[in-house]
Amino acid sequence: MKSICSALCLLVVVAGAIHAGGQVNPYKDGTPGVTGYRSEVLAEVMIQEDKFTRLAEAIPAEKYTWRPAVDVRSFAEVFLHVAAANYNLYKLVGTPPPSGIVVKELEKSTTDKTKIIATLKDSFAHARKAITAMPDADLDKSLDWFGGKNTERGILLFIVRHAAEHLGQSIAYARFVSITPPWTEDIQKKPAEKKEAPAKDKQ
Repeated sequence: MKSICSALCLLVVVAGAIHAGGQVNPYKDGTPGVTGYRSEVLAEVMIQEDKFTRLAEAIPAEKYTWRPAVDVRSFAEVFLHVAAANYNLYKLVGTPPPSGIVVKELEKSTTDKTKIIATLKDSFAHARKAITAMPDADLDKSLDWFGGKNTERGILLFIVRHAAEHLGQSIAYARFVSITPPWTEDIQKKPAEKKEAPAKDKQ
């Protein structure tokens, strides 16, 4: 019972956080054209897209080459690595990268903020298209995977987990250079807006 209560409390907090800043909320607004497990995956991908995009927009252009150590990815490389994965991994479930996308070269292809954000957005559009196009009947198809076996259902799970790891990395980077994630700012602004409301009413 204690575990159930804790889970419910967490759900309320998460739901409030999703709603607070007007972020995308596929759990409320739905995932048109997709149902079942693919809908659940698509919902997570849409939220990741929103957070990656908003964070990338919040990072100043001059910080895109910043990295916490010489042997790890910079902001630019993390964002482009995620974009490359969106193009590369979804080919495993039936949607190859568009012609002209050289996945192996993408991560170090540019440090230009505008180009990186555009690439990130395009890659998530590709991901959404791939999930939507994938037949439910293919979810249990087996394929070779890291010396063993996995299903296409498992591949989708891996893709979501991979992006989540790099979203956490990007958030840590942002905090290190004193940038608050935009969705956190949204939540922090809410109490201030409520306090200001009575004063506005008196005017």
